[in-house]
Amino acid sequence: ARFSYLHMKYLFFSWLAVFVGSWIVYVEYSSYTELCRGHDCKNSICDKYRKGVIDGSACSSLCEKDTLYLGKCFTAKPNSQVYSGSWGDLEGVIKCQMEEAPHYDLGNEMEPRKEAVAFNKPTKGTSVEKFREMILNHLKAKVGDQANLADLATQVLSIADANKDGHISLPEARSTWALLQLNEFLLALVLQDREHTPKLLGFCGDLYVMEKVPHSPLYGISLPWIIEVWIPAGLRRSMDQWFTPSWPHKSKISIGLLELVEDVFHGTFGSFLMCDVSATSFGYNDRHDLKVMDARYIVPEAIFQEVIRQQRCDVDEDCLYGADCLTSCDLTKHRCTPEVTRPNLAKACEALKDYILRGAPSDVREELEKQLYACIALKGSSEQMEIEHSLILNNLKTLLWKKISHTKDS
Repeated sequence: ARFSYLHMKYLFFSWLAVFVGSWIVYVEYSSYTELCRGHDCKNSICDKYRKGVIDGSACSSLCEKDTLYLGKCFTAKPNSQVYSGSWGDLEGVIKCQMEEAPHYDLGNEMEPRKEAVAFNKPTKGTSVEKFREMILNHLKAKVGDQANLADLATQVLSIADANKDGHISLPEARSTWALLQLNEFLLALVLQDREHTPKLLGFCGDLYVMEKVPHSPLYGISLPWIIEVWIPAGLRRSMDQWFTPSWPHKSKISIGLLELVEDVFHGTFGSFLMCDVSATSFGYNDRHDLKVMDARYIVPEAIFQEVIRQQRCDVDEDCLYGADCLTSCDLTKHRCTPEVTRPNLAKACEALKDYILRGAPSDVREELEKQLYACIALKGSSEQMEIEHSLILNNLKTLLWKKISHTKDS
């Protein structure tokens, strides 16, 4: 009888384990098939290419020669498909919008509003000069009236001529216009002379191929999902800190993030707000240069302020965009104020604190910790504290650089 009881108990728990495991596999598989729709994305893009609606430097390889392959799926949201990819000898990341482009609309769910991309602009008969005017007006609406927007428009026209024949066809123009609606593409244009954004390798419609970043996220380890679901959050954070580069390499990566803050704060083409400063948004290459992996939440300050002013609120938390862009609620009007409560630098320092302090040499740790906490404490508009902002940023960069400048890691 005792043997039968033990036998039945083990049989029950074995069955329970199989049932739970099967359920987890089913849920994950269902989630994967719902999220990863690369085949649909490719079919949609190639159908429009074959009809002559769109064109671009990646179209022929994707739709005719089959030399541009979609590999592993990294998609987090169904409307924004992300895959690893190979294009001949090149490795890259392929992004496709599934006929929907994000526009900033801070509603109750804090999700970008979606509008279908019909690839109907510019219209037939539009001249290059008219298209240039469209681009200038769009850029002005996105980043504000900057003095050198004409230079940025010229860069856009250069990219639009995908086959480099000296002419911009209507399908090429329509593809370029669709890409311009994407904030990540806009940021890549703005920062193309810097090393912080991956290079654009090619495009077809609003599908585009970016340079592959070898190491991502900024720190941590990627685990199979079956293991991930069983690891407590606290242990996961500790594990992420174990799997980081050496401290000199971390210093160089951290300097890169501080330089990115400089580039987007009163940069060449206006100011941008970093609304998700987390490890998953960044990576680095083999030379330990920081790269932006996900720029969807690095938004032009001008358009952020325009949209947030219209957001109705009852508490400050109603005025949040992404994970990090919070403004205050004006209770007299029940509308969000336009100024973020924390500047980009404070958010970057908070993301770097545990990362750079772990393993820091004893002769710089105390001063580094002091500078980081002063940085994290920054509040209010960056314009109101521009001198203090610049001083802290330069002090941090100088402190890190002095420590590694004499090593091969520099």
